[in-house]
Amino acid sequence: MKILLSSVGRRVELIEAFHSAAARLNVDICVIGTDIQQSAPAMYFCDKCVISPPIKSEEYIPFLLSLCKSEGVDCLIPTIDTDLLVLSENKALFEALGTKVLVASPDKVKLCRDKSLTGDYFRSLGLISPTVYTSAEDYDGGFPAFIKPKDGSSSINAYKVDNSDDLKLYAERIKDYVIQPYVSGREYTVDIFCDYEGNPVFITPRERLAVRAGEVLKTEICQDDGIIEEMKRLASDFKPSGQITVQLIKDEATGTNYYIEINPRFGGGAPLSIKAGADSAEVVIRMLQGESLAYLPYAARDKEVYSRFDQSICVTRGVSRG
Repeated sequence: MKILLSSVGRRVELIEAFHSAAARLNVDICVIGTDIQQSAPAMYFCDKCVISPPIKSEEYIPFLLSLCKSEGVDCLIPTIDTDLLVLSENKALFEALGTKVLVASPDKVKLCRDKSLTGDYFRSLGLISPTVYTSAEDYDGGFPAFIKPKDGSSSINAYKVDNSDDLKLYAERIKDYVIQPYVSGREYTVDIFCDYEGNPVFITPRERLAVRAGEVLKTEICQDDGIIEEMKRLASDFKPSGQITVQLIKDEATGTNYYIEINPRFGGGAPLSIKAGADSAEVVIRMLQGESLAYLPYAARDKEVYSRFDQSICVTRGVSRG
């Protein structure tokens, strides 16, 4: 069985999750990774790694199609935001080769990438989301406020601001932005994994206890029934193929869930839900074997806490001068 992870970067935990699941299932697996840099650490944990053209290059999709055909890839899984739309728009070409692509439909990817549309989408489902403003001049939502790029990720250029002067300053810096009233409370990520038809298999809320550069450092599984029921509503409409992550803040004063954004891919912290029991890597392998899986409630162990740490790998051997 061959699984291709594109733009693997630092996704070592995700690669290890697939290897562990394959070992438990007694399945021979080859994890192939692509990246534009050989020095990407996850490349050294793949069974095979290939340097790819840049995602925006006209050569990118032909390169991936050729790789999937020559290697007989069973499943292609994107891992970064900029990969999603181009793979979604070309999904049929891969599936004609027999390669499943775990990615949402183009219209859903577009509404996730444009934060000004995401809030409207939440509200269309009856979920609560902070009002989105696209002009600092017209913002009247009160302070503190939160400003971020309209199509940003990883909390890059995302700022909490306390007054209109700072808001205008950051608006000039970011250019294409959205503004929302700041919600104070507990931050949650919900890892949702669905089958090829968009039916949920796992819904796993977890509280973000510590975060660095937009990626979780410490998290606690929190099987919150209210969040789970709201995410069932979202999944029934969104119908993702594979993994999505949803970000929300539970207001500390009212307990109201304010939904912020959707990332239709494996989030950086998704392996933590996998380790807790909601093993989407195993489910991918079982789906590729032809199994149909029903919704598995509370698969992850409630209240389990994970704390992440950094490791290093040598990508270029030096020369001893001694």
